[in-house]
Amino acid sequence: MGKSYYISTFGCQMNVHESEKLAGLLSVRGYFEALSPEKADVIVFNTCCIRETAETRIAGRLGNLKRIKEENPRVILAVCGCMTQKKGGAEALIKRFPYIDIIFGTHNLTQFGAYLDAYEGKKTVEIWEKETPGEEDGTAVKRAGTVNAWVNIMYGCNNFCSYCIVPYVRGRERSRKKADILADMRGLLDEGYKEITLLGQNVNSYGEPGGFSGLLADAAALSGTFKLKFMTSHPKDLTEDVVRVMAMSDKLAAHIHLPVQSGSDRVLSLMNRKYTGKKYLETIDMIRKYLPNAGLSSDVMVGFPTETEADFLDTVRLVETVRFSNLFTFIYSRRSGTPAADMAQIPYKVKQERIARLIARQKEIGPALAGEAVGRVFTVLCEEIHGGVARGKTQCEREMTFPADGVKPGDFVRVRALRHKNTGLIGELV
Repeated sequence: MGKSYYISTFGCQMNVHESEKLAGLLSVRGYFEALSPEKADVIVFNTCCIRETAETRIAGRLGNLKRIKEENPRVILAVCGCMTQKKGGAEALIKRFPYIDIIFGTHNLTQFGAYLDAYEGKKTVEIWEKETPGEEDGTAVKRAGTVNAWVNIMYGCNNFCSYCIVPYVRGRERSRKKADILADMRGLLDEGYKEITLLGQNVNSYGEPGGFSGLLADAAALSGTFKLKFMTSHPKDLTEDVVRVMAMSDKLAAHIHLPVQSGSDRVLSLMNRKYTGKKYLETIDMIRKYLPNAGLSSDVMVGFPTETEADFLDTVRLVETVRFSNLFTFIYSRRSGTPAADMAQIPYKVKQERIARLIARQKEIGPALAGEAVGRVFTVLCEEIHGGVARGKTQCEREMTFPADGVKPGDFVRVRALRHKNTGLIGELV
């Protein structure tokens, strides 16, 4: 049957999509996907270093590979991603895990196939300082989904939030040409994909002529029935013209993920986020002017250095004011090489206690919002079916389950919400 591969992915949606590219590079070389690392000829770890906990978990998994390498010396172990691109990251991995065979970074991901072709038992370590323009265009992609697909519109980040290592491991912002993005989308639609998510660390900074709103308008104008999403937006850059385009097209999901991180102006300033709590709420009001029933989700970081109880309560009040349908909460994790790492840290127990309170409050808000949706009829894209039950998301990105009667994945159907369970809805076909 040929040789096999196993890819273990850590981190964000960008990493998930890049693992699809790694799988594509392997597939065109005749490799097939193995069900476990023990059964693979090539094992790839696509890493994340956004939080210390992520690195710790990855290190533990890499340690477990030693046994596999000892039992099968011919297996090739490769590590890539943000953890290797970080300054000193590759050297640290080599020292701690000398049995890794190939190490490469975020900027030379497309070279993995060449490294594999040339591998003859000698360790390969290559980290590019920056990406070659257009390097990833045309890369083979083996999609993990059958209904949903990702499309990069840009790479890198220019924001330099004081807690974040992304600009150091992903580089400065680089936008893809609009024509190439639209060509990728047409190809995916021709293949039958029904949901496309445009990806970037800060999509609102898309720098080609027409900006992000122009790209959205042209993307939504493509022929066919499909759902268009994007992530992630930065609160300081989300503009009214983008939301206006969203309101004008039924193809664009009525959902925005807008990471606030904190409700405290003092903490936001220390984070270098470049907006205030008041400005953030004004942006929310603008969104709701055009999209009254929009789904809103956000990221909140608890326990940032020097955060006081008053700062934390500002965050809770903002969460209560906005009423997010989904909230992704994180405890601040110190990242060496970032300005926040040198700030006065607060005790971990304080962080734990605060995040527990925030999660408890959100667990009241989320289900209450779902309850308000009961009785309404939604357009739902069916994503999968199990045991006669279909699952999908509404246009505002709320989970919906319903009887699968005659429905198949990829179908757009009308569903009436009958009741809710936690933050999800349970409905019936209309």
